[in-house]
This record gives sequence, C-alpha cells and structure tokens, in this order.
Amino acid sequence: MDQIPGPAVPSARAVLRPIGLRDARVTGGPLARWQRVNRETSIPLGLERMERSGALPNLRRAAGERDGQFQGYRFQDSDLYKQLEAVAWEHARAPDPRYTAFIERAAAVLAAAQRPDGYLNSHYQVVKPEKIYAELEYSHEMYCAGHLLQAAVAASRAGAGDTLLPVARRLADHLVQVFLTGGNDGIDGHAEVETALIELHRLTGDPAYLDLAAKLVDNRGKGLIRDSGMGPLYAQDHLPVREADTPVGHAVRQLYLEAGVVDLYLETGDESLLECSVRRWEDMVATKTYVTGGNGSRHDGEAFGERYELPPDRAYSESCAAVASIHWNWRLLLATGHGRYADLLERVLFNAFAASTSADGRRFCYVNPLQRRNDLVEDAYLGRRREWFACACCPPNIMRLVASLGGYLATWSEAGLQLHQYAEGVVSGGGGRVRVDTDYPWDGLVRVTVEEAPAGEWELALRIPSWSETTYVDNHLAQPHEDGYFRIRRSGWRAGDTVELNLDLTQAPAPAPPRRRRQGQRRAAARPSRLLLRAGRPARPRRGGRPGHRP
Repeated sequence: MDQIPGPAVPSARAVLRPIGLRDARVTGGPLARWQRVNRETSIPLGLERMERSGALPNLRRAAGERDGQFQGYRFQDSDLYKQLEAVAWEHARAPDPRYTAFIERAAAVLAAAQRPDGYLNSHYQVVKPEKIYAELEYSHEMYCAGHLLQAAVAASRAGAGDTLLPVARRLADHLVQVFLTGGNDGIDGHAEVETALIELHRLTGDPAYLDLAAKLVDNRGKGLIRDSGMGPLYAQDHLPVREADTPVGHAVRQLYLEAGVVDLYLETGDESLLECSVRRWEDMVATKTYVTGGNGSRHDGEAFGERYELPPDRAYSESCAAVASIHWNWRLLLATGHGRYADLLERVLFNAFAASTSADGRRFCYVNPLQRRNDLVEDAYLGRRREWFACACCPPNIMRLVASLGGYLATWSEAGLQLHQYAEGVVSGGGGRVRVDTDYPWDGLVRVTVEEAPAGEWELALRIPSWSETTYVDNHLAQPHEDGYFRIRRSGWRAGDTVELNLDLTQAPAPAPPRRRRQGQRRAAARPSRLLLRAGRPARPRRGGRPGHRP
C-alpha cells in the first residue's frame, strides 16, 4: 500500500507515529458515511462556492485578469486554501483526476496573482496595497498564508499536482525574509501560520520555516499585536505562552496556537512548550469545555469565557474550534502517548464536530449551542445550519478534516500498532495489519482480527476510554495501563487471531466539574463525559459491559 503521510508528521521525538492516510480504510459506521457524503456532496458544493463566494475571482483581480470590486472578507483567500486541502486529502483517500485538475487550475491563478517578492493576499493587493503588513492585528495575512502552506503540503503528500508547492514556498520564503531576517517583529492577530510553517519544514527540511515559527510563538505576550479593539486576551497576546495557565480569547485562535506550540516542542525538544500546553489543556478540560467537547462560550469575540462559564443555550462552540481541538489533541497524543487526549478527541468528534453538518452534507453549523429556543432570536443567522456563510471558515474546514479522518484512527511505534478510535475497516501500522469489525459507537463490542503481523514480538494496544466503567478483553475483565491502553504483546501472531474488546456504553449523566479555589491548587483534568450524542440516531440505553454482549 502506498504511503501517504497525513496532516501532521512529527520528528522522531514523537512517542507515537501517525499512520498514513491510506493505512486506514474505513468501511462502515458514522465515519464511513461522513466520508462518503463529504465526497459526493460537500466537496462538490465547496468547489462550486469558490467561484460564487469571490474566493477565486478575488485572486484573478489580484492577477489583473478580472475587473470589479473585491468580494467578501479580508480573509476570503483562506476559504480556497482549506478547500484545496480538503480536495488534496480526498484525492489521497480515493484518487480522482478532477481533484488534481482543480488544484492545478487554482495553483495557476495563485501563481499569476503572486507578487514577484512572493507576497500573496488578494484583499491587500486589490484593496489596500499601501497597508500590507500594517494591520496585522486583524489583517489575517499570515493566517491566510498558513492555510495555503497546509494545502500545499497536502497536495504534495497526496501526489495531487506539483504546481501548488512552489507558490506556497515562495510565500513562506517571503515571510522568512520579512519576519525572521528582515527585522519585522510583527505577529498575526489570528494564530495558524505557526503549525503550518512547521509542517512545511517537515516536508521540505528547510530550517528557516521552523525558526520563523519559533519566533512567532516566542513573540506572543510581548504586546506586539496592536489592539484591534478586543483587548490583548482576544489574540493571546496577554502573556508569553510559557506563562499562561488557561486558554483565553478567541477560541479558534487559541486552539490553533496550541497545535503550533506542541508541534514546536516535537521539533525542538523544548520541554517548557509541552508543559505549558498540557497545563492549559488540563485547565480547559476541567473548567472551559462543554459536555460535547465544544469550546468557546461567548458569542462576543467567539471566545472562551471565565472558568465554569458554560451556558448551554448561549454556547458559541464554533465548528472551527472543534476542528482545531482535534488538531491539538492529536498532537498531544503523538507527543505523549497518553489516551486522555484520544478520549477528548473522540468526545469532540462524535458530538461537537458531528453536529456541525447536516446528514445530507449540504448544510453546516457555524455555532453549536447545546439548547435551542424558539424565542432566542439573537445570532439566528449563525445559529442555524446553512448551505454557506458570508464568513465561510467552517464548511471547508469541516471538509478537510473529514477527508483526512483515516489518519487520526491509529498510530504505530517500534512495539506495534495502537488503535485510538474505533471504526469498521482495515488498519495497517507497526509492521502489522488488522481488520476491525464493530458497530461503534452504537455498540461497545469491537472485534479486532489480525490479518498480518511481523515475526517475533508484536504489540496490539487498544484504548480503553475513561468513560467505560467495566471493560472486557476476550471475556476477561480488563484494566488499562495508566496511559489508558490495554496492551497485548506476544510472539507468534497468526492471521486470523482475534481480540474482542467490550466497552461499557451504559449511559450516565455527566456531572459538572467541582469548583476549586484558584490559589495554590492545580486543577486535575476532568474525566471526559460518558455521554455520547448519537449522531444520526436517537440515544438509546445500552446494557454493555458483559462479555460478548451485542444487543
């Protein structure tokens, strides 16, 4: 099977290594349905919207190929870049010449619009050429650049054309010349470029991209982001990243920043970066996370609120925040090997993220409150599913994650294969290949059959979610290791060997986390809720936990 690396491929410092996108073939359950609907409906819708929304026409205007006024928001380019990434990962999953043709056409438009010095941003080239990098507190210039870098990495890894990466590298080299060696200490008010620069470094080996990402992370908290009218917490410029104890401000910006912080640790080995990110994760899970795994309780500023400020009917819980949370949790899992990050990833995936898209894949939620009231008219536009939005950051973000979901199911190490998320299909890694048969999350029985294993000792590690009160492996009561995994390590695995994992899906209410005094007391991470919202089906009680039980 061809190896196609996924969205995050860290250095050898990672405790766990991600499998390739084609190393997981999902054949059943919600994830398979999401990927089918994404391919058949959502991605075609997104491609059509790239013209109607102005994303592509704006770039043609920047290239001098089209007249007329700029359309949309100053960050309209990023919609196209996320759509390109979605198309690239979908091509990696199931190749289609139409996807490579779209990427090549878009790359040609981008190359024509790009200035000779490498700068590329249609809004500032068309509307405010005299203000380039003069409004970083709200310009989104580096934010847009980051999404282009990620799209180019995806296209390169997926074998989806060879013209997008040169455009992205010229832009990245321009950023290096301006912000790393050119004396400009500015940072974007919307974090995102940090993790993108690091992934481009991983792909190309160019150390300048890693150095620039490190500088941008280290410059947070120095007051270098001028006030956009929202205050320094809004853009995480209130404290240096190593000193901040709790996530604050715009939730998506904070979560993208955290992904970059963990990526930077993985490439540099700076333990202080991992320590501070874990500290904020623990505080967020204990005090600022909804039962659905959603983040961001305030419509004002799309922001984290105070600790324990989690109103159900006024939750913002943006779909982009769910995507960014999955990115952060995945990197923490790779960095530490601890199952609690896979637990939260699962909770977000099957709840906050699952709620973001209609069953037919044609309508999307921007915000995801936990309660709907007919008399709540505020934010009626954002609070209901729509086919598209004027600010359409969420739909293509959802599409790029669904297309790459296979890369988030499992990892490998020298010991063997680790299964983190359970979905029907075939998974390869660590020298082995297994088939997974399950009706999860509707049923707690997961049957793993070995199809191939190396000679000698080989380990199969199964995550036991913290919400499973009673778990059986092969009809025996099983207790996970302290990192949340049950490991079966032995020699002489044979094709056809089967392991049965039976998780307790008995539903129980999720208690609110206890309030604690802030002074002199560290908050332990709250155990993820045992409540799973049944995406696409009504919740129903399960008697799970008995060996071999399949209701």
